Amino acid sequence: QVQLVESGGGLVQPGGSLRLSCAASGSSFSIYLMGWYRQAPGRQRELVATTTRAGTANYADSVKGRFTISRDNAKNTVYLQMNSLKPEDTAVYYCNANILTGTIRGDYWGQGTQVTVSS
Repeated sequence: QVQLVESGGGLVQPGGSLRLSCAASGSSFSIYLMGWYRQAPGRQRELVATTTRAGTANYADSVKGRFTISRDNAKNTVYLQMNSLKPEDTAVYYCNANILTGTIRGDYWGQGTQVTVSS
C-alpha cells in the first residue's frame, strides 16, 4: 500500500551539511506524524525529530539548533536538513510515518540511510 523511500545519506566532514529526504509512495492514504530516528553501532535507536501534519516540530536536545525537519504534504515528503554535523551524529537514519489508509492506521519505516561524519 505505502512505501517510504529515503535518500541523501553519505560521508561528510565535521561541520558539513546533509539533507535527508523521505518520500511516501502509494495512493489513498493520509500521513500524520512523521519523524526521523537514528541508530549508531551498539546503541539503541533514538528519536531525532518529529513533525506534525501542520508542521509543528520537536527535536532531541542533541540536535537543536543544528537540524531542521520539514515536510511537503503535497509531495508526501519529509526532510531533515542537518547542519554543523559532528562525529557523534554518525548513525543509520530511519524515516518513520504514521499513516492512515482507509480505516487502518499504522507505522511505516524507511530502509535507513547511512550518515557518516568523519575527517
